[in-house]
Amino acid sequence: MATRRGVHPAVHHSGLREARRRAASAVTIPRNVDNAVLEIAGREVKLTNLRKVFWADLGVTKADLLQYYADVTPVLLPHVRDRAMVMRRYPNGATGEAFFMKRAPSPRPDWIEICEIEHDSGNVIGFPIVQDVASLLWLVNLGCIDLNQWYARCDDVDRPDYLHFDLDPGTATFTQVLETALIVHEALRGLGMPDYVKTTGSKGLHVYVPIVRGPTQKDVWTAAKTIALQLARAHPRLMTAEYKVARRPASRVLLDYNQNAWGRTLASVYSVRPHPRACVSTPVTWDEVTRGVAIEDFRIDNVRERITRLGDLWAPVAHDRGRRFDFARLAS
Repeated sequence: MATRRGVHPAVHHSGLREARRRAASAVTIPRNVDNAVLEIAGREVKLTNLRKVFWADLGVTKADLLQYYADVTPVLLPHVRDRAMVMRRYPNGATGEAFFMKRAPSPRPDWIEICEIEHDSGNVIGFPIVQDVASLLWLVNLGCIDLNQWYARCDDVDRPDYLHFDLDPGTATFTQVLETALIVHEALRGLGMPDYVKTTGSKGLHVYVPIVRGPTQKDVWTAAKTIALQLARAHPRLMTAEYKVARRPASRVLLDYNQNAWGRTLASVYSVRPHPRACVSTPVTWDEVTRGVAIEDFRIDNVRERITRLGDLWAPVAHDRGRRFDFARLAS
C-alpha cells in the first residue's frame, strides 16, 4: 500500500512541468563558492560543499556532479518521476563510506513529494520522489551519486513497469557479460519481449523489458526466475542463476533475477556510479553490444554529448506507449 503527499495537485499540470523541463537546461551550478542557493522555477534549492572533491584522481567535484544531473534532467526525469527513491549517500565522495537511506530526511523543502509505502512489518516509510530538476538537485546534494528508484510507480507500488536482468560478471570477464547479454536478448525476442540494454556503470549490464502494468512484483520476479533458470541450464559454462555466492560456480556471469523482488532497486539509467572513472549507467544499442562496448566508454565527461547526438535510447522504457509486452502472452 502506498500514499502520496506533500505537493499541491497543480504540480502535475503539464504546462508547469514543461516550464521546469526548460528550466533544467538553464541551470548553472556555481563552482567558485562552497555553498549557494539557486532559484529554479520558483523554488529555492540550497546546495552545499560544492567544491568538495568527489573523485580525487579526476578532479571531479560535487559541483561537477550536480551540473551533470542538471544537464541530463530532460532525459533522466521520465525514468524516475512518480517513483519512490532509495537514497545511497556518499558524503565524502566516490571512495568514501556510503550508506543507504529510505526515509526522506527532515527538515526538507515543503515541495519535496513523498511516497509513503507500508512494508510487511507494518512500518510506513516516506520515500522522496524526484519530480523535477529542483528535487533532483536537492537529492544529489545529499551526497547521492547514483539514483535508485522503485520499479513501480507510487500509485501502485506492487505492480512494476518492467522486468529486468542484472548481468553481474563476478569473476567472469566483461566479454562473457556481452556474450550472455546477446543470448538473453535472443531468448527474450523469442518470447516476444522487446528488451533494452544499458551498462550498469559499475561492472555489468542491465537488460530491461518494459511491460504493460498489471502483474504483481512477485509475478514479475517469478517470470524472471523461470527465464534465468532455463538460460543458465542451457549455457552452464557461461552463466549461472545461483544467487548464493558460496554455491555459485566461478567464472560464470550471474543472471540475477532476484533484483526483481519487491523493494529492491537498481541504479537508474543515466546514473553516475562511484567508479574510479566516474562511469555512467548508459543505454546502448544491441548493435553496440555485438560490436563490443566497455563500462569505461561512458563517463560523466562524455555521456552528455552522446545524449545530444542520439537522444534517449531508452525512451520506450519510460513511457506507457513503450510498454507493449503483456504478461498474458506467457500464459497463452
